[in-house]
Amino acid sequence: MMATNESYDLPLDNLESQGEAVQVSAYETASRWYAVQVASGCEKRVKLNIEHRIQTLDVANRILQVEIPQTPTVKLKKDGSRQTVDEKTFPGYVLIRMVLDEDTWQAIKNTPNVINFVGAEQKSKSGNRGRGHVKPMPLTRSEVQRIFKRVEEQKTVVKVDMDEGDSVLVLSGPFKDFEGTVIEVSPERSKLKALLSIFGRDTPVELEFNQVKKQS
Repeated sequence: MMATNESYDLPLDNLESQGEAVQVSAYETASRWYAVQVASGCEKRVKLNIEHRIQTLDVANRILQVEIPQTPTVKLKKDGSRQTVDEKTFPGYVLIRMVLDEDTWQAIKNTPNVINFVGAEQKSKSGNRGRGHVKPMPLTRSEVQRIFKRVEEQKTVVKVDMDEGDSVLVLSGPFKDFEGTVIEVSPERSKLKALLSIFGRDTPVELEFNQVKKQS
């Protein structure tokens, strides 16, 4: 059986931020956040499967939230167009707020594409170590606050499919139709520097990502 006599923090969903008196069950008060490692690229599928299993296994009062922290990211394509996508903040992991007991542990562990809980590796009865012999360790309150604060405060990140040395064509601005070579990329500023031939001389010019197109 899984140990359930630990000291639990209050759940860190949006209940505390509403400034209202909210009734919570004993299960909600006892719940903790756990990180679960999953197969690469299967985070959303695992989340959906867990949410389905919660209902079929009648553990909805003990497995309370399943989250995949994500960051909005703008990707600049080679043709200069932009595409906004949500990128996983922690690829390969799903966060779950739950009361850990034998039933909930089994419900998560037996979900397809779940590898293991993040926790302390323990020896089996045979003395071996390895997958399957991990004691789930809850995230600390400060870890949970840091993770969700980071997600809430995260500004949209711009990613560009360009590197130093790439040839680009300027699409707009005073240097429209000039060709140049990228010498510096600054994703945090959504800008790059390119060497353009101006009056026969290579001149560094700072440009917005959406002002240029990568040459094939």
